[in-house]
Amino acid sequence: MSLERPVAPDPYSLLPAVASFDVTSTDVRDGGTLPDAHVHAEGDTSPQLSWSGFPAGTKSFVVTCFDPDAPTPSGFWHWVAVNLPVSATSLETGAGGSDDGLPGDAFHVRNDYGTRSFGGAAPPPGDRAHRYYFVVHAVDVEKLDVTPDSSPAVVSFNLAFHTLARAVLVATYAA
Repeated sequence: MSLERPVAPDPYSLLPAVASFDVTSTDVRDGGTLPDAHVHAEGDTSPQLSWSGFPAGTKSFVVTCFDPDAPTPSGFWHWVAVNLPVSATSLETGAGGSDDGLPGDAFHVRNDYGTRSFGGAAPPPGDRAHRYYFVVHAVDVEKLDVTPDSSPAVVSFNLAFHTLARAVLVATYAA
């Protein structure tokens, strides 16, 4: 089977423009290769993330990881953590392992592996390097109107109406 296909666009360039702010990681370098600890076959450990410079009207955060390069029409959601309190400006390494690692009343929705946690990179062997968009969304409400049973698409739809700003860190990985 051939995996030849066009390169997917930056998914966030397709959305209405919003302000940006800063996200950094002690585990992942923007533009760098995703370390093995954050790969599906190596334990699905979510990376450490810290963010700053978000707008004053921010009331909560949503943290996501999306791979637009998966050989599907809809990409692949690796992580969706919603309703992080505005007081949370970082997540430690491994915080995406379960809802217990998230602050306040934050929770995960199912990723495309079907788990409510971070699921690491797993591009098909021999495919080109995939891009993993780690994004912190600054949200204008304390809680999005979603539940742990909501899909990543439903969370994204809600974010379209409530995102004040976005912080983006992109890493790559190939099997």
